[in-house]
Amino acid sequence: MNGQLIKRRAACIAATFICVLVASHAQTNVNRMEKLKQSNQAWAAGRRTFESSCAPCHGLNGKGGERAPDIATRPEIVRLPDSETLKVLRDGILEKGMPPFAALGPAKLSETLNYLRSLQDKGRAPAVAASTEEGKDIFTNEAACSQCHMVNGAGGFLGPDLSDYGASHSADDIRSAIVSAEKRPGSRKGLAKATTKDGLQISGLVRNEDNFSLQLQALDGTFHLLEKSGLSELTLDPTPVMPSDYHSRLSKSELDQLVGYLLSLGDAKR
Repeated sequence: MNGQLIKRRAACIAATFICVLVASHAQTNVNRMEKLKQSNQAWAAGRRTFESSCAPCHGLNGKGGERAPDIATRPEIVRLPDSETLKVLRDGILEKGMPPFAALGPAKLSETLNYLRSLQDKGRAPAVAASTEEGKDIFTNEAACSQCHMVNGAGGFLGPDLSDYGASHSADDIRSAIVSAEKRPGSRKGLAKATTKDGLQISGLVRNEDNFSLQLQALDGTFHLLEKSGLSELTLDPTPVMPSDYHSRLSKSELDQLVGYLLSLGDAKR
């Protein structure tokens, strides 16, 4: 009799223990689902605030534009601790044209920061371990960028000045501009060669042209306004000035160094 009573008590204890476990597991799932719901709501709220307050200058993907820099992939911005990023959001950077957003309040600022972090995780580019001197040497020699592009007052005149290019472009943007130049409008221009009736030959990029005249910019940066009636020959080299073979001409390491060099110039400008 005692044995049966003991068995019944043991069965009751086991059943009670199982019920407690089931209830605890169910409550854990409820708590987890509630936290996930709250997290999704906070993320959505941060996205709305980012799109209304930040995206007009930094872009919907945070990769910047004409009015503000890339804040999604630039390593020095991605690496900022939360406290410093919140300070920037709250106080702004008035000398750079960024207004303060303290009026949003701590909760919205925190939600905006969390959404920005999600953009940075999606768009984060691998850090480029670059030597400024090595990158500069590649810019000048192997890649010969300095023949057309100027940096801090030194270099060529035919291409855009790249002194602060890295300040508003990410590593991915710069790499794409180098190896996929054919996708950029206006980058596929070739040199024109004009010969005047008295035998003078001038090579350069066509900067302006109408029915009667032609303006060429020579490799040394000088401009030549030529009357078409005074030319005996005008030919256009179909080969673009901007090379399209950097993906094969430069190794991955050299390309990384070149990208890192241009980023470092942007950092110095900022």
